[in-house]
Amino acid sequence: MKKILIAALLLALPAPGQVFRFTREQMLHYTPLNPFERFPDGRPKVPDSLLEKVKGLSIEEAWGLLRAKGYQFQYAGDFKILHPGKKLVGRAVTAQYLPLRPDLGKVLDADAKAAGMPSGANQKVIDLLRPDDVPVIDLMGAAPGHNFGGDNLHAAIYGATRTGAVVDGTIRDVEGIYELPTQVYFKEGHPAAVAGVSVVGINIPVKVGGAIVLPGDVVLGDRTGVIFIPPHLVQEIVDQAELTHIHDEWTKQKFLTGKYKSSELYGGPLSPENKKEYDDYVKKRLAEKK
Repeated sequence: MKKILIAALLLALPAPGQVFRFTREQMLHYTPLNPFERFPDGRPKVPDSLLEKVKGLSIEEAWGLLRAKGYQFQYAGDFKILHPGKKLVGRAVTAQYLPLRPDLGKVLDADAKAAGMPSGANQKVIDLLRPDDVPVIDLMGAAPGHNFGGDNLHAAIYGATRTGAVVDGTIRDVEGIYELPTQVYFKEGHPAAVAGVSVVGINIPVKVGGAIVLPGDVVLGDRTGVIFIPPHLVQEIVDQAELTHIHDEWTKQKFLTGKYKSSELYGGPLSPENKKEYDDYVKKRLAEKK
């Protein structure tokens, strides 16, 4: 899998003076199904109105349709969650780190300086963030130095985005970050600051946990974990989830009366009477949502 990601990174080689990034033309080439507007660099821009609707979804509601469409590697679990119960929704800004290699590191540092980029590895990513962005960071898992910020930098992230972050690595100052209104998915807390790594790619394909993430994917995190939705599937998932919500409302209301066995309302065909009642309920709820 790493070979695929490195190949994509090499295809994205920019002009000297930049961290590896897709050009606008490459971004369009590798995200051809995006139906929405784009940012100036070509990153897909799923509308704010759809992001609001995604906030009402659960991981499970996105999972089924993604897998049915052949997207088998969009979910990442095994994260610690800063604030369980608080959703994380936004547009992915991706970054890939590698262990520090001195000769490569010197070139990257010189290129960053020539381009006017910050000298700090994490600030190279953070300073690019916009409202509703979510940094999705491949820091190769938890290890000392595999760090994406403490309370100061996560305050900067939240100030720029009003969202949070997904970090396949560590964060520090967890006590301080906990006091912020942000939401962070991370592998471990660790007191070490970022060290021994270089950011080599921004807004290129990355792997976090078991998921492949492209820039502009919609990030959805809940108590279960985090899932990354390709822009061209967001509307379909939202529409399908609306019907699922209505179905679950009706089913749970009926079960809570204590008058039905589980098999009468769930997992099999409904009786004619219940089917009519359910169909009427769906029509009523859809009309109310218009």
